[in-house]
Amino acid sequence: MSVPARITSRRSLAAIAVAMLAALGMATPASAVQATTYAALGDSYSSGVGAGDYGDSGACKRSANAYPNLWAKAHSGTELTFVACSGARTPDVLKQADSVKSGTNLITVSVGGNDAGFVDVITKCTLGSDQDCQNRVNTAKDYATKTLPGLLDGVYSKLKSKAPNAKLVVVGYPRIYKVPGSCNVGLSDAKRTAINSGSDALASVISARASAAGAKFVDVRGPFTGHEICSGDWWLNSLTWPVDESYHPNKAGQAKGYLPALTSAAG
Repeated sequence: MSVPARITSRRSLAAIAVAMLAALGMATPASAVQATTYAALGDSYSSGVGAGDYGDSGACKRSANAYPNLWAKAHSGTELTFVACSGARTPDVLKQADSVKSGTNLITVSVGGNDAGFVDVITKCTLGSDQDCQNRVNTAKDYATKTLPGLLDGVYSKLKSKAPNAKLVVVGYPRIYKVPGSCNVGLSDAKRTAINSGSDALASVISARASAAGAKFVDVRGPFTGHEICSGDWWLNSLTWPVDESYHPNKAGQAKGYLPALTSAAG
């Protein structure tokens, strides 16, 4: 038997073995499982702002502790394209989408919070009155329901066109505060409630548009329940330094909140 024939024979036997294991409902060897080509896009909640260890990612603050890196490390052989960036809005994510390869089989994306004015909401609620806070949140909610849907549709459509066979996972945002909570200082319960209502409005809009695009929506409000700011076990930073890390998931939020939710959704 020639060497090429012997190699061909071995490959054929391997293919037959994999097929037999699949038919019997048995796990296939790790070497026979297709590696994941994973593209992680989005804003600061995906880049990992607040979780530290940003390496040389500059202002994008891509953390080694962010859920895309954690997921890739947990799945051997994953080829990760990690382009999520702090401050990203829908136009930025449309540019990030240019890095997605046609053969990508998993895409995650979080976007919409900055479009709706997340930073301005937090600033107004921190420095203004209860009514100021509620008014600013209502403005953000109005934007989320009237303007954001079309912007999200554009993002999801481009991602699906870039990688038609990829599983598209749209990742949401947690509620920020526990109300009432154990904090003795800081924002009033009225402000905390208003901010949380903004999170709920975003979740409703993003979930609906993700569903319309045939994507899987990951709602992390459930996993973060009991771990909000002012709870007994915070998975989010409160007002902190550097200030841009405020109101973002910490290492525990990424590892215990986002990672398990993505793992469940990605299969």
